Amino acid sequence: MELRLYDTLSREKRTFVPLDPKNVRMYVCGPTVYDFAHIGNARPVIVFDVLFRLLRHLYGEAHVKYVRNITDVDDKINDRAARDFPGLPLNEAIRKVTEQTGEQFHADVDALGCLRPSVEPRATEHIGEMREIIERLVKGGFAYVAEDHVLFSPQAMNAANSTLPRYGALSKRSLDEMIAGARVDVAPYKRDATDFVLWKPSKPGEPSWPSPAGIAVEGRPGWHVECSAMAWKHLGEHFDIHGGGIDLVFPHHENEVAQTCCAFHRERMANYWMHNGFLQVEGEKMSKSLGNFITIHELLKDWPGEVLRLNMLKTHYRSPIDWTMKSLEESAKTLDDWYRVAADVAPGEPAASVVEPVLDDLNTPLAIAAMHGLRGGDVGALAGSLRLLGFLSESAAQWEGRKQQASGVDAKEVEGLIAERTAARSRKDFKESDRIRDLLAAMGVAIKDSKDGTTWEFSR
Repeated sequence: MELRLYDTLSREKRTFVPLDPKNVRMYVCGPTVYDFAHIGNARPVIVFDVLFRLLRHLYGEAHVKYVRNITDVDDKINDRAARDFPGLPLNEAIRKVTEQTGEQFHADVDALGCLRPSVEPRATEHIGEMREIIERLVKGGFAYVAEDHVLFSPQAMNAANSTLPRYGALSKRSLDEMIAGARVDVAPYKRDATDFVLWKPSKPGEPSWPSPAGIAVEGRPGWHVECSAMAWKHLGEHFDIHGGGIDLVFPHHENEVAQTCCAFHRERMANYWMHNGFLQVEGEKMSKSLGNFITIHELLKDWPGEVLRLNMLKTHYRSPIDWTMKSLEESAKTLDDWYRVAADVAPGEPAASVVEPVLDDLNTPLAIAAMHGLRGGDVGALAGSLRLLGFLSESAAQWEGRKQQASGVDAKEVEGLIAERTAARSRKDFKESDRIRDLLAAMGVAIKDSKDGTTWEFSR
C-alpha cells in the first residue's frame, strides 16, 4: 500500500516519496494567538493531525517531524493587547495576550484529540533567521530597501534566469491577476503593485528588533517571512509537506515559496503542498455579523472533543464542509456506539479496509464508512482503526461519565427513578411508570426494557 496525496502545486494526486524515509518532515501554518480559535481553525489542526498519525504509522514515530508554528507578532495581537491591558506597556501587554491565548489554543486542540507537533516554534524566537533570509534576498537582487521597509519583488524573481519557480505557480495566477485580486498595500515607495513587505519599521511602543539590510531604525517582520524562517530553521531549505487552509494559498504560501526558493536558490520549498477546504455553518459563511461565529471553546462546553473531530472527518478534507447541529448529533450517537463496542477492547492492527482509504489522500469519509462495517465483526481491528484516527482516548465508563457530568445528570438519581418505575410496573401502575419514563426522557436519559431488566444511557 502506498500513500497518495493531492498536491496543490501540480493539481494532481501524487505518490508520496519522502526525501528521507528516516526523517519525514511536515510544516503546517498554525494560529495567530490573539483570541479563541474558531471552528474553522480546527479543520487544519485535525486534518494534519490525521496525516501526522498516518506518517508515524507508516515510517515510525521517531522518523516523522511535524512543525506547526505560533504567530505571536501581529497587528491583531497589538490591538487586543492595547484594548485588554491599557495600563501596561504594550510589549508587556502583548506577552500577556499571547501567553493566555496560546494556552487556550492548546487546551482546545488537546480536547480535539490532536497530538502536539514535534516542534511548535514562535515567530518572535526566530527573528535572527528572518533577518538572514531578508539579507540573502537583498543581496541576490530579489528584495530592496525603501523608506525603512524591505520589499520582495516578484518581478525580479520571474526575471531571474535560473531554475527558480515562477511567482504565481502555486496559486496558478498571473501577475496581472494577482494585482487585480490581491488586497495590496498602496505605497509610494513600492516599485510594483505586487511587491510585498518582508520588514517594516515599528510604530512607537510596538515590538521591535534591529533591522536588516543596514536600516537604522528598528522594525518587525512581515507575516510571510516568519513561516519561511521557522520552516528553514526546523526542517531545512527543502522538506516534504507544507500544509494549511485553502485561504493561505495566495498570498501567504505563494510568498513563502518565493522567499525560500530565492533565498536558497532552490527549485522547491516543499515537495507536496496540501490545503483543506472552507467551512460553513448551517449553509452560510461563518462571520460575527451573521451571529454564527463559533469558537472551539464554546463547542467544547456542549460536546466532547472527539465528537467535533468525527464531525470534521466525515467530510473529505479538500471539500467544503457544512457544520450543522444535525450532523453533530449524528456524530455523537456514532461515538456513543463505538465507545460501547470498542473502547475497552484490546486494539488490534488497524483494518486494511480503513487504512487503504486514508492512504488515498486522507479519504476519511470512506474510512469511517469502513469502520461502521467492522462493528459487528473484528472489534479489535475496529478499536485499532479508531485509535489510528485519534479516537477512543478514554474508557467506555469515562466516556459515559463525562457525558453525564456535562449534562448535569446524576447517575444515582437516575437509578433511583428507574427503581421507582420498576416498582410501579410491578404493581401495574402504568400511569406512574409512563410519568417516570417521560421525566427521564426530559433529563436526556433513554431507557430500554428487556427480560434482563432496564438499562439506560444518556442521549443527547
